[in-house]
Amino acid sequence: MNFAKEVKEAADRIHPYIKETYFDRSFLFSELLGGDVWFKLENHQVTGSFKARGAINKLLSLSDAEKRKGVISASTGNHGAAVAYASSELNVNCTIYVPDNASPAKLSNMKKYGVDVNMFGNDCVEAEKKARDISILNGQTYVSPYNDQYVMAGQGSLGVEIASQCDHLDAIIISVGGGGLIGGTASYLKSVWPDIEVIGCSPENSAVMIHSMAAGKILDLDSKPTLSDGTAGGVELDSITFPVCCDVIDDTIMVSEDDIKQAMIMYMGHEHQLIEGAAGTAIAALIKKSESLKGKKVGVVICGGNISLDVVREILG
Repeated sequence: MNFAKEVKEAADRIHPYIKETYFDRSFLFSELLGGDVWFKLENHQVTGSFKARGAINKLLSLSDAEKRKGVISASTGNHGAAVAYASSELNVNCTIYVPDNASPAKLSNMKKYGVDVNMFGNDCVEAEKKARDISILNGQTYVSPYNDQYVMAGQGSLGVEIASQCDHLDAIIISVGGGGLIGGTASYLKSVWPDIEVIGCSPENSAVMIHSMAAGKILDLDSKPTLSDGTAGGVELDSITFPVCCDVIDDTIMVSEDDIKQAMIMYMGHEHQLIEGAAGTAIAALIKKSESLKGKKVGVVICGGNISLDVVREILG
């Protein structure tokens, strides 16, 4: 399968529904690195994260009959808002399951698009199982946050934009959760720049994909709480993202919670933009690898900016 071709087709398909986000050079971080550092600002994307790309592409892939039946998903955050946005744009009925402890702010973000939000279970696993069970019972499409070729291709459209916004990159740093973003983006960028180094990063408290890659199989591991909640959690045992990640990721790095916190403070203080913990993870990886990347042109994906004021206050202490 020529996945880079699928990514390019997805980029063309979803273009009317998303923003082409800036790819900006950072003076401060370039000075730190002794080279060129460029940030891909998906914190300015619709719904505040890259997730809208995959959700839109998935819903556009559905037949008219499938759209009439509506879609179901499960999420406490960015994916739920993205599916809600896509459903609103395409006039598709949508139901999202969230656990009972979902934050009011994130629930409000989903509900503003007019979707049905149902509370179920004590955590994301229970909410997702319920959503999948209902989707099978009703014959509706379940929209996965990463384990879907259309979702991964949509996320990869970010790479198409980057390739049109600069002449080359020596390396790119992308946070890794389920692997859809880095899998889709790196697949395309390596088709354009075969020598680009793809660096995947995760918090030490939840690095299931990185540990799974090292083991050569998807592992069932527990995760600890992390500021990088957008990348936290397990990877489905049949996930199509796993072999892609194994193929396209050249290096991996794990960062501590303090690394993430300090990176977020540094970025928000000097770049004057709010970012979420998953974006902070990529910046922490950049700082941690600054010596080996010195003199190189490096892209860093700022994957989202959805962070509550309570968390900002906690980080700033």
